[in-house]
Amino acid sequence: MLKSILLLGALLAAAVPAVQAAPATPAQTRSCHLPGVEEALRCLTLPVPLEPGKPATLDLHVTIAPALRQGARPDPLFVLAGGPGEAGSDVLPLLSTAFKRVRATRDIVFVDQRGTGLSGKLECPSDADADAQLSDADADAALRRCIAASKAPFAAYTTAAAARDIESVRRALGYDKINLWGGSYGTRLAQAYARAYPAGTRALLLDAVAAPDQVIPAGGHDSQAALDQLFAQCARDAACARAYPNLRGEFDALVGKLDAAPLTLNLPDPRTARQVDVTMTSARLLDTVRNMLYAPADARRLPFLVHSASAGRWQPFVARRNLAADFSPDGSPATLLHLAVVCAEDMPRFTPALAASDASPLTRTLADRLRGLCRAMNVPAVPETPPTRIAAPVLLLSGALDPVTPPRRAQDAARFMDHAQLLTAPNAGHGVSQLGCAPRLLRTFLDRPDAKVDGACLNEIPAPTFQLGSAGPQP
Repeated sequence: MLKSILLLGALLAAAVPAVQAAPATPAQTRSCHLPGVEEALRCLTLPVPLEPGKPATLDLHVTIAPALRQGARPDPLFVLAGGPGEAGSDVLPLLSTAFKRVRATRDIVFVDQRGTGLSGKLECPSDADADAQLSDADADAALRRCIAASKAPFAAYTTAAAARDIESVRRALGYDKINLWGGSYGTRLAQAYARAYPAGTRALLLDAVAAPDQVIPAGGHDSQAALDQLFAQCARDAACARAYPNLRGEFDALVGKLDAAPLTLNLPDPRTARQVDVTMTSARLLDTVRNMLYAPADARRLPFLVHSASAGRWQPFVARRNLAADFSPDGSPATLLHLAVVCAEDMPRFTPALAASDASPLTRTLADRLRGLCRAMNVPAVPETPPTRIAAPVLLLSGALDPVTPPRRAQDAARFMDHAQLLTAPNAGHGVSQLGCAPRLLRTFLDRPDAKVDGACLNEIPAPTFQLGSAGPQP
């Protein structure tokens, strides 16, 4: 079966009902060891209602990294991962990067959103070698069969439900006010929680910010702008321009060739060296290109990969495309959770007018695929409601090269915030928190969320170099 990894889910969560005060005795946690972290952490399995007012429950997984110093501050940092479909336990390595300074004085709480990670992951079986040989139509048919076979009540896996779960975790652990860090889709969930539970919210840290009106398939404008910027940067770089003088022409020719007919490539598998047949379509080419644009270091490899493929040498490109399948299936995004959220909360807002205004080759097949898959999911639309204002202090971080949530999205989100500070890293892409001085800025903001944060040091994050040959990027 196909493992389908789609783009960022941007959505507007409906208000959720209030719940009772925190319990007098916090829930008991247990010692646990999880992938990505060598030390023992604390874990909690918390039963939460699958649907309000009904007896069925879901076991929510929570990982707690206790503060390193004695006398920890009472307001922890809750970590909400992206996707939708990524789990908090998938991003535990951020403890040693983005949150290394924050953890000195605060507990860090990673929540596996319902339907992800260890919280009843909604996923399909996958075979990377078999998937590579499927046509796009066959791949989607396999995913529809997986949807039909699932017994999960997809309508219960909304952002509003995930916000209720966060409140349940806060109460179970006995915290009064919490801070929330959200990355990508996690910024949407953090905003939804702050709107629904303002009394429990102290401050928000939002990285790669999704705006309240952002719609998942409508990413053509931003991704095309990032690709055009990459081509322009290569043209301005003497070595890159010399190595790839016709980069845009080669890229357009590749897309046109694959639009005319898919290629069946017989080549050594980059992982096993065994000869295999790989089907390459324009959709798969563009999907890989779009994903590479998320990280500037990855994007700077694109000219080499495009030039090599244009010359008939597809091995480097196929090797890069296989990266997503090289990770453990347990750490991959939850495809069915992703679809449950997007089909209920984004696709109903993807109007023909929006599709026409946002048209781009990079996303042209995504909307059609989603429409077919959403028919199979058959979830009711979540009503759209105007966003209410967020009173808590918010620090918004953006990468100027982000193809999904560029700085303009943070600016749109900040219009509904009373105390917002916006910082941009010129040479960063989708995610800033673990780069350069950003870990220090997170701690600075949490210690004094009402004070101005000086983000000038983000300008010092260097731009990666372009890859000019098989040996890798320039020194």
